[in-house]
Amino acid sequence: MGGMAPTPPDDLDHADLEVGRPKRTSAGIPGVASAMRHTLRELGPLRTVQGLARMNQAGGFDCMSCAWPDPGAPDRSHAEFCENGAKALASEATRKRVRPELFAEHTIDELYARDDHWLNRQGRLTTPMIREDGDAHYRPIAWDDAFARIAAELRGLDSPDEAAFYTSGRTSNEAAFLYQLMVRGLGTNNLPDCSNMCHESSGEALVSTIGIGKGSVTLHDVETAKLILVAGQNPGTNHPRMLTSLERAKQQGAKIVAINPLPEAGLTHYRNPQTVHGVVGRGTRIADVHLQVRLGGDLGVFQGLGKFLLEAEDAGRRTLGMASVLDHAFLDRHTVGLDEYLDGLRATPWTDVEAATGLAESAIREVGELLLASDRTVVAWAMGLTQHKHSVATIQEIVNLVLLQGNLGRPGAGLLPVRGHSNVQGDRTMGIYEKMPETFLHRLGQEFAFTPPRAPGHDTVDTIRAMRDGRVRFFLGMGGNFLKAAPDTAVTEAALRSCAMTVQVSTKLNHSHLAPGRTALILPTLGRADLDVQATGRQRVTVEDSMSMVHASSGNLRPPADDLLSEVAIVCRLARALFHDEQGRPRPGTPQVDWQAAEDDYRVIRRHIEAVVPGFVDYERRIDEPGGFRLPHAPHEERRFATASERAHFTRTPLWWPTVPPGRLLLQTLRSHDQYNTTVYGPDDRYRGIRGGRRVVLVNPNDLAELGTADGDVVDLVSEFTDGVERRAPGFRVVAYDTAKGCAAAYFPETNVLVPLDSTADRSQTPTSKSVVVRLEHAGAV
Repeated sequence: MGGMAPTPPDDLDHADLEVGRPKRTSAGIPGVASAMRHTLRELGPLRTVQGLARMNQAGGFDCMSCAWPDPGAPDRSHAEFCENGAKALASEATRKRVRPELFAEHTIDELYARDDHWLNRQGRLTTPMIREDGDAHYRPIAWDDAFARIAAELRGLDSPDEAAFYTSGRTSNEAAFLYQLMVRGLGTNNLPDCSNMCHESSGEALVSTIGIGKGSVTLHDVETAKLILVAGQNPGTNHPRMLTSLERAKQQGAKIVAINPLPEAGLTHYRNPQTVHGVVGRGTRIADVHLQVRLGGDLGVFQGLGKFLLEAEDAGRRTLGMASVLDHAFLDRHTVGLDEYLDGLRATPWTDVEAATGLAESAIREVGELLLASDRTVVAWAMGLTQHKHSVATIQEIVNLVLLQGNLGRPGAGLLPVRGHSNVQGDRTMGIYEKMPETFLHRLGQEFAFTPPRAPGHDTVDTIRAMRDGRVRFFLGMGGNFLKAAPDTAVTEAALRSCAMTVQVSTKLNHSHLAPGRTALILPTLGRADLDVQATGRQRVTVEDSMSMVHASSGNLRPPADDLLSEVAIVCRLARALFHDEQGRPRPGTPQVDWQAAEDDYRVIRRHIEAVVPGFVDYERRIDEPGGFRLPHAPHEERRFATASERAHFTRTPLWWPTVPPGRLLLQTLRSHDQYNTTVYGPDDRYRGIRGGRRVVLVNPNDLAELGTADGDVVDLVSEFTDGVERRAPGFRVVAYDTAKGCAAAYFPETNVLVPLDSTADRSQTPTSKSVVVRLEHAGAV
């Protein structure tokens, strides 16, 4: 299966598209104006003030956008949010409502023909809806009836493994913990989540090298580092509050290197709107060096930097504060595999490094000199590194570089995978993973007096394959927009439609609702900013950020409907319908838990988490502390490694990079500045100079000349992979842009159709959305 997903016809109209010069500065007054425009339009003045004043504040709610940590109490601003955080609040807390009348007025097919922006602008979902087999419309259904239908479908499966349960990264710790308990109580580990599509490569690489799949640094480490390498990441759009931390590091003398195929405004100049310098001046220059690496060449960059350090060591040079370039005391005591790794560097010629990266050897050596001048180095990365065939090896190479100079377990130094969704890391901590370790499953079984399944479940890619092949007949999505987040859109859509039942727990209308199974339900839920009141009073939940800080979140805005349920309540009520007998007692063999008590008082859930998940001792008291608490990270705190050798592992990897046939380009999918993941806030990408449209492809001018294509042409993007299936995304306006030679870029989810389901990263199975071989085909060409 493959080909072209249906495209809303209005997406192909470029009449409103304007292309101007990319910006060289980020944030500033334009960012403030954009934030206020979105919030005032969607919330009104009073609700805007009520929401923004509580976002990322002690006693308030955690931003539903990125997972960048909040500063400690003394450093926390009264306006601790960014432009895209304000857009996320405007989207979630909007006064607009999707009521049953919208579904009565429009068929599912009519709604499907609308684009993502239009669907998002309709407002908040308010009423449970069901689509029966053969119906053209959704209709309302009572909550209890909805749970009874879902429970009956699950009990009627031939095997629990015919069901899959997806999780978005915005789900709270409390909801995620109960969700995975319910799923394992059913008897399956089919728990795909959004991490499978983004940072799974990071987790796989980090567990294999340092024994824990999380970054090692704290916010203080970032702000006191002497050198920060930012690879495959665009903080200005995807994690804007990171720019404030980078600015603080710069103010203390840090050097910053951007490693990216595209120049990004956020890594050029940052105009902090909360400072005079940011408002009336040019702001702070962030990146001292930009390595414009070709897509997939990051493995070569980090091998080149390692090779530079080895040559400097052999030449008798020194790293700042050390007697040599390499930290031999650290290496001898805490690592294994060094000699094999160094032999690999010696065997890799600089000509291969240049071919892999598209960079001159001298450019890599320039950054190597910065490594020698730093005794506190942080390496940060995001999905620009994690979505290639060789992503795991690339991140292992980052670990190699950090280990060489002892930059692990040292203040101001370490590893920083920058997560996307605001609680994607917390969901994994809570057990949202198809291969949780035996220690977790054993403690879960002890706490709830049942036997959790041990067989590994399906990740996201395997879930789509299983639905496609008829091995999974039931799909439940806890948040997110699975259809538009997943690769190979046409295949994913057909897979969802083939299910006997699909269930989507959502705050807003999206295309996953409009690719229904034979029976489909939409269960509306509370958002992060909504006031959550249960039988025992106002509730709070917890989240974990990119740096393992766990803190409380409590919404304060009136929900869009009085009978709207929280994610916790939805899980608890479904579990009762699934596991309880007619007298309301848990059936034998199912988790022995008082689901009603958990729904009534979330402190009950946290007591269970405390008993099962390491690091949560004294949970309730510790989330009362300003800023919450940090989960243990043994490599950072003790230089202790939970690997088989009890040491950090160097990895020797042959240098590999994607090759592209003549007349083709290597495409990366990316976000615009007016979106967060699959949620599209508007049609603009201010920093890249794009307004009024999203179907654009950014291409190096020299490549356009060689391909016989001009700026402004409209082309189809056609991907070419070894499976022999051509996948097509039609109607993209070509934009001449300063990207690495041989590379191109276009927005997702529009280009997810080009990524084959079976094109995944080795070991992590993350879709290769940053390594898509495409040709540009002019309209009417054969």
